[in-house]
Amino acid sequence: MTDEVEPFIPDSERRRLAMRLPEQLRPYWLLARFDRPIGSWLLFWPGAWAIALAGHAIDRWDLILWFALGAIAMRGAGCVYNDIVDRDLDRRVARTAARPLASGRISLNAAWAWLALLCLVGLLVLLQLNQAAAATALASLAPVAAYPFMKRITWWPQAWLGIVFSWAALVGWAAVNGSFAPALWWLYGGAVFWVIGYDTVYALQDIEDDALAGVRSSARALGRCARAGIAAFYAAALMCWAVALWQIRAQWIGTAALLPMVLHLLWQVAAVRLDDPADALEKFRSNRFAGLLMFLACLTVGSTA
Repeated sequence: MTDEVEPFIPDSERRRLAMRLPEQLRPYWLLARFDRPIGSWLLFWPGAWAIALAGHAIDRWDLILWFALGAIAMRGAGCVYNDIVDRDLDRRVARTAARPLASGRISLNAAWAWLALLCLVGLLVLLQLNQAAAATALASLAPVAAYPFMKRITWWPQAWLGIVFSWAALVGWAAVNGSFAPALWWLYGGAVFWVIGYDTVYALQDIEDDALAGVRSSARALGRCARAGIAAFYAAALMCWAVALWQIRAQWIGTAALLPMVLHLLWQVAAVRLDDPADALEKFRSNRFAGLLMFLACLTVGSTA
C-alpha cells in the first residue's frame, strides 16, 4: 500500500512514520492522532508552564517528562473517545470521513479496547503524582467526557475545550507545591483563552462542512468577526498571563519575558487568512512554538523569583 492510497485525513503530519507500521496497526495509530502530534504539544504545555512558573522546572525535570508521556497518552485517549462519540458526525464532514472509526477500518469494540490501553498509560503517569495532583487530574475526567457533546448543545465548544486542555496547569502546580495559588488561576485562565483562540483558528477549516452537518463552533458563531474574536481571546490570554507573571515577580522582567509571546500571537491574528483552510491549519500548528515561548517566559520568571 502506498502513501497516496492510504486514507489519511488532510492534516496528518507523520505520514511516512505511519506508513512504516504494519498495516493492522496503522488505523490505531491514526485513531489516537499519533500522526498529528500538535494536540499532544498543546495538552502538554500548560502543565510545563505551571511547573516552570512555580520555580521547579530544573529540579523536577523528571516530572515534566512524565507530563509529556501523559499528554501523549491522554490526548490519544481523548481522540479515541471523541471519535467513538462522533463517528456518525465524522462520516458527514469531508475532513473527518476518513478517520478509522468513521470509515469502518476499526470496529467499535476495538476502539474501546484501544482507549482502555491508553488510559492504562495515563494511570502509570497518575501514580507518579502526589495526592493533591492526582485528585486534580481525576477531577478532569467529567469535563473531558462531556466535551464531545458540546458541539451539539453550544456554539462555543471551544470554551469547553479550553477548560479541558488547560487542566494540566492545575495538575502541574499541585504536583510541585501540593496546593494552589492566585498566580496559578491567572495562568490557567490565560490558557483557557489561548485555547479558545487557537481552536477558533482550527475551526475555520470546517465552517462549510460544519454548517452542512449541523456542527456548532466558535468560528461559525463569529462569522465575519472571526479575526476580531481571535484577537480578543488572545488579548485576554496575554492579560491573564501578565498578571500571573507579575504575582510571581513584580518586576519588569515578567513583562519583558512575555513579549515574544505577544509578538507571536499578533502575527497569528494579522497573518491568518480566514478563507484559506491550509493557512488556518498552519497558524493553528504554530501554537506549539507559542507554547515554547510561554514556557520560556514562565521559566525566566519562576527561576528568578
